[in-house]
Amino acid sequence: MSSRSSFLVCDVFGILCSSVLSFAAYAQSDWPGFRGPTGQGTSDAGGLQVSWSASDNVAWKTALPGPGASSPIVWGDHIYLTCYTGFFVPGDSSGSMDKLQRHLIAIRPDDGEILWNQAVPARLPEEKRIRDHGFAANTPVADAERVYVFFGKSGVLTFNHEGKQLWQADVGEKTNGWGTAASPILYKDLVIVNACVESESLIALDRGTGQVKWRAGGIRESWNTPLVVTAQSGRQELVVAIAGKILAFDPDSGKPLWSCNTDIKWYMVPSIVAAEGVVYCLGGRSGVASLAVRTGGNGDVTATHRLWTSEKGSNVSSPVIQDGYLYWVHESRGIAFCAKAAIGEIVYEQRLPDAGQFYASAFLADKRLYYLTREGKMFVLSAKPQFEQLAVNELNDGSIFNGSPAVVGNRLLLRSDKYLFCIGK
Repeated sequence: MSSRSSFLVCDVFGILCSSVLSFAAYAQSDWPGFRGPTGQGTSDAGGLQVSWSASDNVAWKTALPGPGASSPIVWGDHIYLTCYTGFFVPGDSSGSMDKLQRHLIAIRPDDGEILWNQAVPARLPEEKRIRDHGFAANTPVADAERVYVFFGKSGVLTFNHEGKQLWQADVGEKTNGWGTAASPILYKDLVIVNACVESESLIALDRGTGQVKWRAGGIRESWNTPLVVTAQSGRQELVVAIAGKILAFDPDSGKPLWSCNTDIKWYMVPSIVAAEGVVYCLGGRSGVASLAVRTGGNGDVTATHRLWTSEKGSNVSSPVIQDGYLYWVHESRGIAFCAKAAIGEIVYEQRLPDAGQFYASAFLADKRLYYLTREGKMFVLSAKPQFEQLAVNELNDGSIFNGSPAVVGNRLLLRSDKYLFCIGK
């Protein structure tokens, strides 16, 4: 996945090809968590579709049990997705809070069939209303043994790939009218969760048992998913943006490493991206809206490691970075940006025609940028420092697209509040 919404994919093989071969192709290109294997929205997949519509180049379309703003993930021969039912479902006035459930569903990549659906009753009371993003905005993450989901005050839960629940861990009791949206990440034997809403904490849990291994406090106004980056020294650093600062921790112990003032005076939603020991952060509605910070410091590094700031940014959608350039789209103005990562200089600033809103994060594959609007319109641009629009694709079936794209083989997965679409021949 990811205003605070973020808190908020393979050519069809011919009939002569076997399912074993197709599943082998999926296993080679897992998309295990929010924004993929690197957590930065980039894929090395080739052959993704450039053009499609509701009636063309849609391999399959699966109706979902309920709405949600989370993004799909892929592990082996399963696509995983979360949704919710029972309460605050758009168009359904019959729900009540006591019926609220979150669901983890497993879907077959070949044809979109739902293989299993595990429902988890909500721990109450919940918020009476969560903006328009709903109660399932956190994207799962998977490894070879388990799938890990974060359901806000209902906790972090783990399932095996057959759908059996293994453990559940509490990470806090608080709720927020904007909802919860940061997605869990995996590091070594840990599941790390930004529980800003629930307990103003970063919490690391043991993958096998759910036991708390460490906890770091002071995580406020932060709806972004943490990222583990490598400093030039080789040190691993867990970075997350909060109101007014970027914080870095030792991912093994939770020990604070450094902090940097952002001069961004808003809550923080877009997730950080990194390259060559530098982290890049977007956020805010006005004033400073992006910055770059060199990793590897200690203590307050604002004066020594902050490389640049800019008033160009995004309040919701996360960027991508490639070959020294940052690319992103503004969530409400419909403007696509390209900036030189080294100095923050804007290379182009181009308004996209009739764009609407963007909550989904940028996606980059095969030297192309994919920007998805909430109405299901996908702008495809060339990933180079000259603006070139390759296609505009519309699904426009009346559903709302808040989740970010994922990839399975050489097909795109796009999730709305009603359907999961598989884009391919």
